[in-house]
Amino acid sequence: MALSAVFKSSAHISWKSTSKFQKTISKCIEKCGVSLHSGKLTIVKLWPELAGKGRYFDVCSNLIRASIDFVEESPLCTTVCESGFKVRTVEHLLSALEATGVDNCRIEVVPTDCDDRIFEVPILDGSAREWVEMIEQTGLEDAKDHNGNICEKMVPVLIDPVHVQRNDSFVAAFPSPNVQITYGINFPEVPHIGCQWFSSAPLECSFYPTDIAPSRTFCIFEEVEKLHNAGLIKGGSTENAVVCSASKGWLNPPLHFPNEPCRHKVLDLIGDLSMFARCGSQGVPVAHIVAYKAGHALHAEFVRCLSKSSVKN
Repeated sequence: MALSAVFKSSAHISWKSTSKFQKTISKCIEKCGVSLHSGKLTIVKLWPELAGKGRYFDVCSNLIRASIDFVEESPLCTTVCESGFKVRTVEHLLSALEATGVDNCRIEVVPTDCDDRIFEVPILDGSAREWVEMIEQTGLEDAKDHNGNICEKMVPVLIDPVHVQRNDSFVAAFPSPNVQITYGINFPEVPHIGCQWFSSAPLECSFYPTDIAPSRTFCIFEEVEKLHNAGLIKGGSTENAVVCSASKGWLNPPLHFPNEPCRHKVLDLIGDLSMFARCGSQGVPVAHIVAYKAGHALHAEFVRCLSKSSVKN
């Protein structure tokens, strides 16, 4: 999707202390799974990292920060790219790391062939549930810097309203004392999805793991052949997505929630907002964020808008 027609307003972000310390995982986490688009098996290892290092990908010793500065537009997913190396479908893992408070982490992607330059994070069941469960089982600890010191965690606070818009799709944010996300989707051609809205405070400790993380990615059955012909979703199946037909409804019920597609969009948005984090800070701004019919490209444009007007207190 070209973004030449995106309209945006300016933002004002102030970075403030959370009165908490930066965290990392207590030990390595390893997971193997199928990649959504390539269909290849990939291993991902999450490693503890020093305070201030933030989250970044390591592919064949090439490092790519999980930052909006390295986000490249790509279909149906979020991709980070640097020096010709790319990692696709990063949004579910980053969503889980952001929501569970893993501020610093080295994400090692172990491909089957290091001659490749395009890598993927495994799709697993199409949600963030397995990542969250593994992080919770492993546990977190205070991240320390090179000198053994703990570091405070900063949070971006929105001061003025901001929005980005393309046609009738938009992401807007308003000053708020807490993080809140409201998301709407509309698929009039697919009645079983239709128009849905979901609102949450997604970074509350108990809410994200139970009410957002299990929400799986979804697709329209009538679009599957076109996506296959475009070289996409080679690893897609009813094991890692919920599929809805315009005429027959859901082909692999039951849903985890009646509005699971809308909740999954919140999951995606948290992953994309995590790209605003820097040096072990929180990525999701303290604001009420409202999105409608947005996708990864518009999410990224919103984060870029925030990045251009960020100041430190």
